[in-house]
This record gives sequence, structure tokens and C-alpha cells, in this order.
Amino acid sequence: MDRKQKTVWLVDTTLRDGGQAPGVVFSADEKEAIVLKLDDIGINEIEIGIPAMGEKETAAIKNIMKNKLSSRITSWCRAVKSDIESAAESGTDAIHISFPVSELQLNAMKKDTEWLYKSAYEMISFAGKYFDFISVGALDATRTNLYFLKNFINYTAGCGAHRIRIADTVGIADPSGVIAMIKSIRKQYSGIIEFHAHNDLGMATANAFSALQAGADAVSVTVNGIGERAGNAALEEVAAAVACSSSLTSTVKYSKLKELSDLVAEASGKAISANKPVVGNEIFYHESGIHCSGQLKNNLSYQPYNTGLFGVNDEKFIIGTHSGSASIKHILRIMGIEINQNDAQTLVGYVKDLSLNLKRSLTPDELLELYSEHFRNKIMSLISKI
Repeated sequence: MDRKQKTVWLVDTTLRDGGQAPGVVFSADEKEAIVLKLDDIGINEIEIGIPAMGEKETAAIKNIMKNKLSSRITSWCRAVKSDIESAAESGTDAIHISFPVSELQLNAMKKDTEWLYKSAYEMISFAGKYFDFISVGALDATRTNLYFLKNFINYTAGCGAHRIRIADTVGIADPSGVIAMIKSIRKQYSGIIEFHAHNDLGMATANAFSALQAGADAVSVTVNGIGERAGNAALEEVAAAVACSSSLTSTVKYSKLKELSDLVAEASGKAISANKPVVGNEIFYHESGIHCSGQLKNNLSYQPYNTGLFGVNDEKFIIGTHSGSASIKHILRIMGIEINQNDAQTLVGYVKDLSLNLKRSLTPDELLELYSEHFRNKIMSLISKI
């Protein structure tokens, strides 16, 4: 491994932010199963939930905490003492306290900057009585004046916060803006920076990865990117980007990402699209004749990484309108049939016509039927010449 690589810290918030997605309801057993799988896969920190939601939530967290976990377990709180007390009762290792920092959010909550600084001092000091690690969230940081944000960060560090979470709460950031922001903060803040990305403009993964490249130490992620509105930065996508990076690394067991993704998909009721990056079932399906021919020569010709690296093993050549002779010969060879180039090229025409008529790809059995028909026609043509 390159010694210059930086090991990033992944904070999974599937059970907190992901669990806030409309229609998602995790049972206590499902929560425990997800935590155990996250822990097994090597996730550094798990934001397990919101103890202030009530006795059932607290009880579920307490039960999960009975397991011998390697991941740091963190509870999420508002800037309210009773939330912090509930978090302490739940027994989590650490606490995250969220503070609104944009003018818009402060006004919406009928608060002002005087309240913000006073509350930050009181809540961080109070949390310090119960927790050895305190994370502070700058809610709506990407819609906040940067000078004000940096002052708030320095102030919370002085109050005893160990980490600042820069939250792109409504997903309006872009990679270049994130890089500029993180670099600017890093110039005057030596503490731990976490970036929390939402996907409203489809850039959550890019923004999270850009934050890490710019100097952030940690990013928040959710399995399959589930979360409010368009969701969050997807754990499997960020982890894969880190794995393919020359400057970053992580503690994640990459080959288990697919197992984790399938577990959360079932528990959340949110199906994974077939072409979902990293974990989709069909991401290694190839139909284009040029692509299939290239893949037969080198399996990285038209793939960024080897099949199976992140747990998806199913590579297939699809028979359809874009198929070429190389893939036709390959699929028939798998079925024990060897054909010459002329016959393969003839079959390509048959395949394209049938696929267009059916408006779909063909099954291997349908290809076999086309081959049989072609073979019969070829025999009949030879007989007619006798």
C-alpha cells in the first residue's frame, strides 16, 4: 500500500438519516442485523439513531450495545439537554449534537446567533459530563456565510467539541465548491472535519469524495444512499471510490458491500436498481459487440475494476440488437456449440431482427433456436443443390 494514502473515517447513518426516509421503518431486529453487518464490514462509526424518539428507540439501542462491536456507536441529538440525557441513558460511545448555522434555519427555528453560541457552550459542556467524544453538526453549512461558519467551528472546538460535521443539508453543493470550502476551513481548523452530503442534485457521492480529497477526515454515508428526499451519499459508492483512489484508503471489507446492500434493501423496502453503481445486479452485463469482444480479450476493457471486487460477481453477455459475432460465438460455446465466423455473422442478423421485433434482449434458449433454424436452413440449402 502507498504510504502516502490517507485512511478515511466512514460514519454510517443508515439507521438515523436513512431511517428518516419516507416509508422506511426498521424493526429492532433489523436494526441489530444492520449494525452487526456494518461492524463486520469494517465501518468506523455507526450513527445508530435518536434516543430522544422514545423508550422503544432507547431500548433498541441499549440491546444493540450489548454486542461486542468494533465500530464507534454514536447517538444523534438536537441542541436540547433532554436529548443528551436520553443519549447518555442509551449507552452509546459518542454523541452528535446538531446546531442550525444558516440564517434561514435559525429564522425557521426562531433562534438567533446569540442563542447559537450560548447553546453551543451549554450543550457541549453538558455532553462532556457523559461522553468522551462529542461531534458537533453545522446544519445547513453550505448555505452559511463561510466567515461565520469558520468562527462557529473554532468556537465549538474551544468549548470541547472533537469534530465538526459540515452538513450540505439540502444537497445544493458541488464538488468544486466543497473543495474550496474544506480547504478554507482546514487552513484555520486543525480538528476533525466530517462532511455530510445529500443527493438532491445527484452529487452526494462526488461531494463526499471531493471533501475527503480536499482534507476532510470523515464523511457521512448511508447504505444504498437511502435518506430524506433524494437520499444521502451512498456508502458503497464512496467506499468504492476510495478503494479505486491512489491517495485514500479505508478499513472497509469491500467484497462484503453487496451483502450489506442487499440486507438494507430488504429491510428498508427500497429495491436496488439493476444498474445501481457498485452493487446493482446488472452492472457487469454487456451487450455491445465491441464491448463483448473487448471483454473476452481483457475483462478490464470495459469495466473499471474486476468483477467481484465489491461483491457483485455476475458478469453476463446479453444477446440483443447490439450483439456482435464474438459474443454470439462465446455464448454458443458455453452451450457446447462451436460455429465459424460466417455462421456467427449470419446469426447476428437474425438476433438483431428478432430482438427488434420483440423489443427486448434474447434468452440463450432463443439464440439456440435461431442457431438450430439457421443450421436446418443451411442443411436444406445443401440438399437442394444435390
